[in-house]
Amino acid sequence: MINRINNLRKIIKEENLDGIIITSRPNTLYMTLFPGSASLTYVSMDKTVFLTDFRYIEFAKKTCGKYYDVMMYEKKPFTFLYDLIKDSDVKKVGFEDSDISYLAYQSIHNEFKNIELVGIQAKIDELRLYKDNSEIEKIKHAVKIGDNAFTHILNYLKVGISEIEVAAEIEYFMKKNGAEKQSFDTIVASGTRSSLPHGVPTEKLIESGDGITMDFGAIYEGYCSDMTRTVFVGQPDDKMVEIYNIVLKAQMMAEENVKVGKSGVEIDKIARDIIYEAGYEGMFGHGLGHGVGIMVHEEPRLSTTGKTIMKNKMIVTVEPGIYVPNYGGVRIEDMVVVNDDKPIILTSSAKELIII
Repeated sequence: MINRINNLRKIIKEENLDGIIITSRPNTLYMTLFPGSASLTYVSMDKTVFLTDFRYIEFAKKTCGKYYDVMMYEKKPFTFLYDLIKDSDVKKVGFEDSDISYLAYQSIHNEFKNIELVGIQAKIDELRLYKDNSEIEKIKHAVKIGDNAFTHILNYLKVGISEIEVAAEIEYFMKKNGAEKQSFDTIVASGTRSSLPHGVPTEKLIESGDGITMDFGAIYEGYCSDMTRTVFVGQPDDKMVEIYNIVLKAQMMAEENVKVGKSGVEIDKIARDIIYEAGYEGMFGHGLGHGVGIMVHEEPRLSTTGKTIMKNKMIVTVEPGIYVPNYGGVRIEDMVVVNDDKPIILTSSAKELIII
């Protein structure tokens, strides 16, 4: 935590600020370990202040009282903060411009008389690009919960159950086995609906020969996992087997190239070229992957516009897919830690074609 505060103070120096306000849930959790829904954090070169309301004051003192002066506000939080710092010769304060609505900004601007507000959220978000060892361990645990859920669901899938039932069973299993909640709304799409990259589970019943794409993740101690597997209940036709093998090849080849020095564009292109050269151009319409941490979708991006260069301890997904309208689709997704030229694949579930 001291390192994180010191890194925030480096931004204060670099941007010639007097302090930084943290409002977003992800950056609040990262900077304070506080997971609640009501807080305001202020860091300067000589202050670390954490403000919350009556509901969370006791919990906040236990969570982050070692590193922050934890205080309860009884009036508007920004009014309370302004009263704390107005006599400290504060002239320029950074804030999370992507997190604050225009209406909220107007309110803050009116409160912070004679203090310049500078939007610097991108700089703050960059601090989360590289995961420290404690973060990696939490993510590994979240990934393990997902892997175990996949093993469990293979014994649950059968003809006649609905997509909603499958999603509910995955989420129930994850919560029973250590997940705080799911990382995102579970995706289950079967049969021709598997051509929908983000197919919301429906009452559709699984039929013999259906492919089932399942995309899900767990949150463990504030950190997310994300995995996708496509399996088949009954024998798929030859075209679907071909599509599966193309996606698997693209996924494994791209995954091997998640290396220090590679850009998101370069890694994305490896998978995209394999899919397009196989005749499925236009049927892989999303990016290859994204960073995962406190948020399930964060930087860096593996995509046609992903300019970030891979560095050690970044964690990304690798998830190519092929989606044929009115026919079906396949996606395979792992989570990977950048580790020099030897990527560490966190997801351990089998990727070879599975027929139940």
